[in-house]
Amino acid sequence: MLWSLVKILLFVAAIAGLTYGAGWLMESEGGVMITVAGVEYTLGPLQAVIAFVVLVILCWVVFKLMSLLVAVLKFLNGDETAISRYFDRNRETKGYQALADGLLALASGEGSKAIDNARKAERYLGKPELTNLLTAQAAEMAGDRKKATEVYKRLLADDATRFVGVRGLMKQTLSEGKTEAALKLAKTAFALKPRHEETQDTLLRLQAETGDWSGARSTLGAKLRHGSLPRDVHKRRDAVLALSEAKDILDEEATVEVREKAIEANKLSPDLIPAAVMAARGYIEQGKPRSAARLLQKTWTVQPHPDLAAAYAEIAPDEDPAARLKRFNTLIKGAKDHAESRMLMAELNIAAEDFPEARRALGDLYETEPTTRSLTIMAAIERGEGAKDAVVKGWLARALTAPRGPQWVCDKCHHIHAEWSPVCENCKAFDTLAWTSPPETEVRSATGVEMLPLIVGALEDQSGEDADEDETIDAEILDEAEVADDLEPEESETSAPDATPTVQPGFIEK
Repeated sequence: MLWSLVKILLFVAAIAGLTYGAGWLMESEGGVMITVAGVEYTLGPLQAVIAFVVLVILCWVVFKLMSLLVAVLKFLNGDETAISRYFDRNRETKGYQALADGLLALASGEGSKAIDNARKAERYLGKPELTNLLTAQAAEMAGDRKKATEVYKRLLADDATRFVGVRGLMKQTLSEGKTEAALKLAKTAFALKPRHEETQDTLLRLQAETGDWSGARSTLGAKLRHGSLPRDVHKRRDAVLALSEAKDILDEEATVEVREKAIEANKLSPDLIPAAVMAARGYIEQGKPRSAARLLQKTWTVQPHPDLAAAYAEIAPDEDPAARLKRFNTLIKGAKDHAESRMLMAELNIAAEDFPEARRALGDLYETEPTTRSLTIMAAIERGEGAKDAVVKGWLARALTAPRGPQWVCDKCHHIHAEWSPVCENCKAFDTLAWTSPPETEVRSATGVEMLPLIVGALEDQSGEDADEDETIDAEILDEAEVADDLEPEESETSAPDATPTVQPGFIEK
């Protein structure tokens, strides 16, 4: 409406300007004198302008007539399409101009205008392989998904545009959350263009989401063959897929296949912790404890992890704490100074009731890398050495607000997972989980939770009696710290000779 009003105003202004200019020329003196064959012609200012305009029009007409004459001569000389090309040339010019305007409108985010230009281009050009794609993308931008789907389906009829149509339909089904249909379309698109990197990635992601590990490994191999994936990345991801295959077989209770797949995954990527654990357990089931021990020791050197320690304990589940301590020294030999190694040895010494040695094994880890687990281990050491309840509760209070330490974190969205999986459960990214500490978020409590150890210690100095202490400390703080009353070294997981030597993430869960 506003644009129509603007056009009317511009038209009126143009007419008014021409009228004013014509009046001014008529009132002006002088003119133009033209001599033709000895005859002089004197034209006034207005007449001179009109003559100039007529001359330009005549020149254009003469040029067109000459072009037509050339086309006729070519036709007479045997070129049967010369005259049709002459008349089609103008249509093509208009059609390509409309197509260019449509692309500009699409880039500018004007979906409706792009659709109008696509229709005009189709009328002049008659080339649906060009205009249909513009129409589909413009319809998507304008929110007309039904029209976009119709156009993409029309593209399927032509071999030259079939891949574009399949890809467009695939993207639409993905945006609608139709994973099964999108997977079928992705397979079709991959069959049409196996070198297309975006299609490879989409198909691989969908196959991983739906648990088609065998198909995903085939797609991954195609990415390697076509040069769209480095060999080292392929090796790592192939190991992840092999491990995922093994996990699926495990659910079906096919023991032999599980062992083979797990060992295959570990050979492909020795630093993949879940593969190492599963392969080690496969060796244990086969009665090959030495192979399991070597595998776990090698992986521990690359990346110490509680799951590796748990699997290492399963090699000899009935050994006493002293024998376990001696055997685990071999496991941590390649990474003695790692935080996981120090906490593991501290827990094993707690299980053996050697609390001074446990303190030495832990060192200053509770200060340099304070985590829930290291602070809880300190609480257990203090309890084992006979410290007062207030001291133990102080360590536990610090543990409640300390970082959890390394966890399975998605590199892409930083979502934390309780256990490893090949696909992030939040962003659906493939092979993005890493054993690392998540980004810390500092949260300040109105009650000053970070001051709990000092508060507990101060109350102990003032009273000296446990009953008075229980009455003084705030009831809410006691509810959080009271979990320490149930903590006894001989009752913890690490105290039993046949228990797993690691406590994840510590003696208490946050």
